[in-house]
Amino acid sequence: MEYNQIITIEPGKRSGKPCIRGMRITVYDIVEYLAGGMTEAEVLEDFSELISQDIKACLAFAADRDRKLFVASI
Repeated sequence: MEYNQIITIEPGKRSGKPCIRGMRITVYDIVEYLAGGMTEAEVLEDFSELISQDIKACLAFAADRDRKLFVASI
């Protein structure tokens, strides 16, 4: 998935953490909720401004970041 248009990083917003579409909701927030057992539907219900594609972009971003950390450590 191409997440480049969805995940944004702004130095003055949430200390430069990756956020969703310029909002103050971070990738970390969403991944943490999912890891804690919330379903995608529950996240979307709690954050009405998000869409399913936003959650998929968060997961793709996190997976890509993890892959890059693995490659960098070799």
